[in-house]
This record gives sequence, C-alpha cells and structure tokens, in this order.
Amino acid sequence: MAEHCTTSRKAHLARAAVGAAIVAGLFGGNIAAASADSAHEQPATVTAHQAADGNKPEKAGIQVTASQVLALARAQIGTSENSDGGGTKYQKWYASTPRAAETVARDGGTTAGYLDAAWCSMFVSWVGNQTGARNLIGWDAYTVAHAKWFADNHRFGDEPKPGAVVFFSWSGSKSIDDIQHVGFVVKDNGNGTISTIEGNTAGTVAARVRSKSQVVGYGYPDYAG
Repeated sequence: MAEHCTTSRKAHLARAAVGAAIVAGLFGGNIAAASADSAHEQPATVTAHQAADGNKPEKAGIQVTASQVLALARAQIGTSENSDGGGTKYQKWYASTPRAAETVARDGGTTAGYLDAAWCSMFVSWVGNQTGARNLIGWDAYTVAHAKWFADNHRFGDEPKPGAVVFFSWSGSKSIDDIQHVGFVVKDNGNGTISTIEGNTAGTVAARVRSKSQVVGYGYPDYAG
C-alpha cells in the first residue's frame, strides 16, 4: 500500500497560501518498496531560463566523474527531513544561494519557502555543487525546470547511464511538464528497471529500484569519465 508523503500536499498548500512555499508533496510509488515520493505543483509560469541565468552549462576545467557524484549521493543515504518536511542541509543550502532568489523570481513564493518544500531536486543540485559539478548537473528546486534545462542544452534523452539525472512521472507520462520527481541513475538493471539514489523519497535519501515505465527521460551531465 502506498503511504502518504512525509511532506504532505495539504501542509504545503497551507504554506503556499501565505506565500511560504512553492512546491508540494503528493503521492508516488516504488516498485521495490511501495512508498510515496515527492511531486511538485506546477507554478503559474515556468520557463527554463525565465530568471537571470545563473545556471549555464560549462565543461571547461570541470573534471568530475559520474563515480564521484554517485559516491557522494550514496553517502547521503538515510538523511531525513523533520516532521514539517524541512530541516535537511539540502534545503538550507539551496535557500541560502543566489539561485534561490532567481527561482523565486521565476516561480513565486519566498526563499524561506524552500526550507520545508519538496527537496528531491535540491538534493540533486546539492550533490552537484558539493562535487564541483554544479555547472554540469544544474541547480534548481523545481523538477520540470531542471529537466528543461537539460533539454534546452541538448543533454536530455531516454538511455539510462550511471550518474545521469533521472526524471519521473508516476502516471507514465513522457511529457517534461508532467515530471514529479528526480534522482540519480546508479545502473540499468537490464530487466526493465533502474537502480537509483533519490532525495525526498518517503522523506529521506534512499536507494530505490524503479520501473523504466515511470521515467520521462534522463539528463546527461558532461562528466570527465
């Protein structure tokens, strides 16, 4: 039986009513462990580069490998949010960055709203920042905009690769606008599933096994190896 997200939709909508949150948690699924994950409410206006562009892809001088990114992501497994859906270092870091002001200008809300907003994309962004691969992985709090950044830069496709950023829609939709969740690909299991590491899956960072049928697409950071 699928469980409610730790970060509930009701709680996020209440915060949004006072301008404190941008995204909300809904229901999700896991074919290996039937737990619910983050799903993001679509802001009224969203484009990948509507805000000041603090998220340009750059390769020159960046020598970060997929293995390094996955090692840091794996080391975060077990990190959990508090009972209000906040308290993680990923949310605190994102809210403190200049990127947060850019995405608030694009999506609405306040930077403080990120402190207890759905954080799967913030987790991916934090790993990129900590490993020095931020300009390869991108940084955003909204899964749809994060995916569009890869697509706009011609680095989005349908082949699972280790270290790729994987975007999910629980309905099986292949539309970027329907993306609800994001994580990192660890490997293609060769049986219609992929192994992943994800933040904000049942309120924690966890390793998962997902059906490819739930994947909208993959973002490909230009790793060194």
